[in-house]
Amino acid sequence: PERHSRARDPAHLAPMAPFANFVTRELAGHRRRVHSVAWNCTGRKLASGSVDQTARVYDVEHGSHSGRDVELKGHSDSVDQVSWDPSSPDRLATVSADKTLRFWDVRAGGRAVATVALTDENINVAWSPDGAQVAVGNRDDVFAFVDAKTHKVTRTTPKFTYQVNDASWNRAGDVFYLTTADGFAEALRFPELMPLHRMKGHTSSVYAMALDPSRDRVAFGGADAMVSVWDTHECVCVSVVDRLQAPVRAVSFSHDGAFLAAAGDDDAVDVSDAESSAAGAFARVASVPVRGGSVSSMRWSPTHHVLAFAGEGGD
Repeated sequence: PERHSRARDPAHLAPMAPFANFVTRELAGHRRRVHSVAWNCTGRKLASGSVDQTARVYDVEHGSHSGRDVELKGHSDSVDQVSWDPSSPDRLATVSADKTLRFWDVRAGGRAVATVALTDENINVAWSPDGAQVAVGNRDDVFAFVDAKTHKVTRTTPKFTYQVNDASWNRAGDVFYLTTADGFAEALRFPELMPLHRMKGHTSSVYAMALDPSRDRVAFGGADAMVSVWDTHECVCVSVVDRLQAPVRAVSFSHDGAFLAAAGDDDAVDVSDAESSAAGAFARVASVPVRGGSVSSMRWSPTHHVLAFAGEGGD
């Protein structure tokens, strides 16, 4: 089942312990491991995708769960990633190992409004900042770009020469970031997909990334148990988190850029103060225990200091 941690606004707490009084709540629903979680643009709905072949949408506002959930059925294999339309609070995209991309409008209930057949098992989905298109990456390291209105594939890339683990646009939509199994992240100019920068900050596979919603920073988490934070203008590493002991599979900045969460195969989610650093390292402000194993996905709410994370704890 998914779990999210809720923290009080740091402005109302002691400066040295902004998360001293955090509480956690668990949202049950999936029968097996959860692969992905994502908030809609208003922070009132939380979506998840699972090995049980379903996605779910929870009515969650400020960490309070109303119980009005929607189960999204239609995939015939594991739902590996979910992504909300940044321009709409109700439109969701899901990808699956069943080689399809599905679009949903949660106001219409649990049936997909469109299904796009693709060529291989899909592992990545990212929605462009303007809501106009969706990028889908598969296990063969090929990306398809799909028009979000017509649901037609408008472009398919050649196979990348490296294994791609994650993908995302920047806030402006003119840079497309990829993380790789070779220890670096690639910034590509969009829509040309021409290389701009290569950020080499890890000794092994880079699993996850997070764009700071409030400033020009991107964080990467890797198999080397490191988190690196980069200035996207200067393309230089400006900070690190090096206290985790196991591979980092999920990273996320809070909506205001004040906090950076990192998690993976450790037994806790590490939360850092992302606004100040000593000797290039972010200080820890909280450690949130994880029950039952690793964290595979994690996202801060786009409006509040509420963190959703999920992983092994399915029943």
